[in-house]
Amino acid sequence: MTSMTFREAIRAALREALLNDPKVFLLGEDVGRYGGAFACSKGLYEEFGPERIRDAPLSESGFVGAGIGAAINGMRPIVEIMTVNFSLLALDQILNNAAILRHMSGGQVSVPVVIRMSTGGGRRVAAQHSNSLECWYAHIPGITVLAPATVTDARYMLRQALQEPDPVFIFEHIMLLPVTGEVDETASPMPLRQAAIRRPGKDISLITYGGSLPKVMKSAETLSKQGIDAEVIDLRVLRPLDMKTILQSISRTHRAVIIDEGWKTGSLAGEISAQIMEQGFYDLDAPVARICSAEVPIPYAMHLEDAALPQSETVVKTVVEIMNRHG
Repeated sequence: MTSMTFREAIRAALREALLNDPKVFLLGEDVGRYGGAFACSKGLYEEFGPERIRDAPLSESGFVGAGIGAAINGMRPIVEIMTVNFSLLALDQILNNAAILRHMSGGQVSVPVVIRMSTGGGRRVAAQHSNSLECWYAHIPGITVLAPATVTDARYMLRQALQEPDPVFIFEHIMLLPVTGEVDETASPMPLRQAAIRRPGKDISLITYGGSLPKVMKSAETLSKQGIDAEVIDLRVLRPLDMKTILQSISRTHRAVIIDEGWKTGSLAGEISAQIMEQGFYDLDAPVARICSAEVPIPYAMHLEDAALPQSETVVKTVVEIMNRHG
């Protein structure tokens, strides 16, 4: 086992990709000499040079479009966008080109580009740097959307994404970057499109992903001391959803809470809840609950930001209420 941070796992994955395939290159703002806005590419410019580690101007539409064009022409670009907020400037390239060119060309054109970006709140950097908009991307057919929540997934999801023939988006929660974990360098990674049960349980299914996973694991431990055995599902992939794992869990626990850092209205939690109703309604002993961010711009002040984001205490309170009312 190798101990490393989430950030170091991303860097190791990038380095491995660059070493293994000369067609791979990294493109984005400050990814070169600066080492990346979050130091994920630190040292790679010195090792691989400016042809493989390419600094881009502050023009998300321009460099995302360049990555798409390079992918169409046989390269394997990895495009880094500083935060999901800024990715909206490139949404035209993403939606109108990357996601649909295979469909519009009758399968003749594939776009094997990997686009990584940070997401989520918790760093006290205010509303323009703290959103969780991965749900918007999970709405788009033609792309795969990943949300690693563990150091192991941060280490291996990029390798798997680079094997895909179509666009893959990886959302890296900013609060996970300094988290340390153990990586088994000899083990085979999980299948890319499979959710993981991080904690088995029999009383209720807690469904989450990305930066909310540590909070939910903490909630499950608190609940266990109160006699409630919660199962924790880490979605890992937001499009396509692994509904099979979710429904199998609910068939055992008969209750579900979805924890999603996006806003509740139009959320991924809403989509999962609807699919549970459509496919697993008769397994439920209680209505599905959702815990999402407050429907406000993410605040700058610490106490307000904490109040706006899903927290472990809210998960515990919600689960206890469900168990008391429908236990």
